[in-house]
Amino acid sequence: MDYEKICKKVMDLDPKIRFAGIINEKGRLFAGGMREGFKSLEDSRDDEMLYMELVLRAKMRREFDKVLGPVQFAMSYREKVIIMSFPVKENVLLLSTEKGIDFSEIPFKIIKLLSH
Repeated sequence: MDYEKICKKVMDLDPKIRFAGIINEKGRLFAGGMREGFKSLEDSRDDEMLYMELVLRAKMRREFDKVLGPVQFAMSYREKVIIMSFPVKENVLLLSTEKGIDFSEIPFKIIKLLSH
């Protein structure tokens, strides 16, 4: 699976997507990143904490897969941005978007993109 290509395709879905990156099971970004022209809202130390927390939450959600079915995506609607995460094998695709994005449509486009 070409993770850089996946991040590029996700970014191409909407100009309001600020960040698309693949985080491994250890909480490390290994593909993708911030869209050119956008600045991260947190510093790089906070990025590491965010990634580790994201992976931990994704692992904890798997505990209920047998009962509820696997998670397709999760979303946090924050004051400044919308954060979405999508399981991709043992990794997580992390998105950060502007508030004006159509969050009733974009996650389902990403799910479709990831299924191909």
